[in-house]
Amino acid sequence: MNKNDIPYKIYLSENEMPKDWYNVRADMKKKPAPLLNPKTHAALKYEDLRPVFCDELVKQELNDDDRLIPIPKAILDFYRMYRPSPLVRAYCLEKKLDTPAHIYYKFEGNNTSGSHKLNSAIAQAYYAKEQGLKGVTTETGAGQWGTALSMACAYFGIDCKVFMVKCSYEQKPFRREVMRTYGASVTPSPSMTTDIGKKINAEFPGTSGSLGCAISEAVECAAKSPGYRYVLGSVLNMVLLHQSIIGLETKSALDKYCIVPDIIIGCAGGGSNLGGLISPFMGEVLRGEKNYKFIAVEPASCPSFTRGKFVYDFCDTGHVCPLAKMYTLGSEFIPSASHAGGLRYHGMSPVLSELYDEGLLEARAVKQTSVFEAATEFARVEGILPAPESSHAIKVAIDEALKCKETGEAKNIVFGLTGTGYFDMKAYENFNDGKMSDYIPSDEDLKRGFDALPKF
Repeated sequence: MNKNDIPYKIYLSENEMPKDWYNVRADMKKKPAPLLNPKTHAALKYEDLRPVFCDELVKQELNDDDRLIPIPKAILDFYRMYRPSPLVRAYCLEKKLDTPAHIYYKFEGNNTSGSHKLNSAIAQAYYAKEQGLKGVTTETGAGQWGTALSMACAYFGIDCKVFMVKCSYEQKPFRREVMRTYGASVTPSPSMTTDIGKKINAEFPGTSGSLGCAISEAVECAAKSPGYRYVLGSVLNMVLLHQSIIGLETKSALDKYCIVPDIIIGCAGGGSNLGGLISPFMGEVLRGEKNYKFIAVEPASCPSFTRGKFVYDFCDTGHVCPLAKMYTLGSEFIPSASHAGGLRYHGMSPVLSELYDEGLLEARAVKQTSVFEAATEFARVEGILPAPESSHAIKVAIDEALKCKETGEAKNIVFGLTGTGYFDMKAYENFNDGKMSDYIPSDEDLKRGFDALPKF
């Protein structure tokens, strides 16, 4: 097919939107290891998880067998407000790079919450409403998940309590205000409103916080609030399930024009975006139908994949959550206050961790300044100001396109643009003023986290 036959934006109609989520675990020969009770180390069952999560979400979390999970009509109706999202051919970026590579990006920032997080937020709020709950609690890093969940809870008329990582709370006041506009309460974490928050503040005075800290506080808050459950925007199996709509739409759009991707790239913090983007393509690989190159991109300041250990670890800093087998830097590792708040998590999705450990997925860690250089280059030619998290994928997509320039290969490169960066202007200001620095933890820095890994 002539490249001129491929439009800048490939749109699906509303009728072409997926009606089912895809569960990649069904095609995995080696399933992700089960969640464990943090005290007894026994595998957690449905009845064990019910006090923390919504009933239907627990079923989805534990479902390793069903390949397709029907999307309820109420969620599909909401999706139609902003889905299907476009798959964009980056013609302008290709020209700027002078590369023979064909670059595509799936743009998830075309909704009010500004990111892909709404895909799971609306599902989790729906199941909470269906169960008759009063509200939910959660954590948020950069604020994209908190914004999306606040919007979803407002839509279904339930309460939302958000614990926002302190450095992001201070760096991104406008995203905080969007959450409050949707009716959510927003508390900087670690706070003095929970027992765990007080303990963390005492142990790490002046800490900028982490997703692990905020998770602990949100879980404690849910446990002490009758009629509430805890919901999570990444890492868990059910979140990757909901986000599979990204990859399903991407695959349908590519298939329309007989485009076969060579390389698929996503930023990786906990795994929601990357897992959602690659799931249906990974399914083809697992079934022996196709072969793709998958690249997870993480910050050098929080290198869970590239420098972490594949072991059971606590999902939170306060050690109240289940143990998950994942690539981790240790639950007591608190990352530097980088500007990619959504990627500042010590661990990685158990699903993605298993795939990475089997060699089905590559990982690269990139420095913050190089990420913003790529973000700036992208913004100047493609006209979208990308979120810092998304810009990690942009950085490696550009790297791969420049490799094609050297080799003369016209590879098809697909990456996930998770959202926009219009609430991240403090980060762009620091970069533009030359005040941004790169922090790479030393082996000694990582040792504290590794030393605190549970031993059993």
